[in-house]
Amino acid sequence: MKRTIRLSALLLGVLVLTAAKCSETKKIESSDSERPRVVSTDNPDPNAPTVFFTSKITPQSLVKIYEALGVAAKGRVAVKISTGESAKSNHLRPELIKDLVQKVSGTLVECNTAYGGSRATTENHLKTIAERGYNSIANVDIMDSEGTIDIPVSDDKWIKYDRVGSHIQNYDFMINLAHFKGHAMGGFGGVLKNQSIGVASSAGKLYIHSAGRSTTEWIDDNQDGFIESMASAAQAVHNYFKKDGKNIIYINVMNNMSVDCDCDGNPDTPRIKDIGILASTDPVALDQACLDLVFNHKDTSDNDSKPLQERINRQHGTHITEYAEKIGLGTRRYNIVNIDE
Repeated sequence: MKRTIRLSALLLGVLVLTAAKCSETKKIESSDSERPRVVSTDNPDPNAPTVFFTSKITPQSLVKIYEALGVAAKGRVAVKISTGESAKSNHLRPELIKDLVQKVSGTLVECNTAYGGSRATTENHLKTIAERGYNSIANVDIMDSEGTIDIPVSDDKWIKYDRVGSHIQNYDFMINLAHFKGHAMGGFGGVLKNQSIGVASSAGKLYIHSAGRSTTEWIDDNQDGFIESMASAAQAVHNYFKKDGKNIIYINVMNNMSVDCDCDGNPDTPRIKDIGILASTDPVALDQACLDLVFNHKDTSDNDSKPLQERINRQHGTHITEYAEKIGLGTRRYNIVNIDE
């Protein structure tokens, strides 16, 4: 039977936090001002979204946590993943995601990169995908292979539109299936990054990185502008899939959590052990729950969260959930439900 996790209940001593109203909670003390603002309570917040959790990282548990969300994927289903820069990258492997993708009759979707490498062109990207084995489990679609469209943003502080692959129009439902890990520029990558940078075309990626200044040049001298642009782009995709009968759900897999992204072909060895899979209909609550697991991790000599924390702090990575909440994409409050129990 599913029930809300108590603070002492998570495997390996990892501290799971159920965010709630400050008047009802005890604040977790921290000397690091960059850490997420974390609160906890034994009582579920009736106004907060649910984040489902399983400590098992298997094909079966991925299907189980999808089913726990209670939102059936219908129509033409896009499963947004990262296909990884090289065989050494820590992208989610086909054998892990196969059962879920086939259960929903999904199409794996990606967009081309803006930095060169093995996935910068459709031709090379498809070759890379074949080498990884993704096209052996499902159809694969490079969404910007035939051009782009601009979808509207609600928050236009930095970007005035979100430039995405034109094939987004071919789908009624999206499963945002992200690998939670570090990132050299964003601090970390979860569902918010997978939905912003990941769904943007190569030109759209440049537009987000430049905080709205260019779709043709790489400009990266405004870190908070970049972070906030990612939040705005993620909101644009969320809104796109929440109207006219469309829908979207979110899953983060917390395994192989290097400080480096799957776009790094030679990532640093993960120092923190695998934690589990989390899922929600609220992308902000989901990424916040994963951040809380990292920043409140009980370290041991062979299970060290500090390098990942330092990478996130260095890039002001936690700001994305703060800003996404501010613009109304979701909330950083949540209730955790452990589906293992």
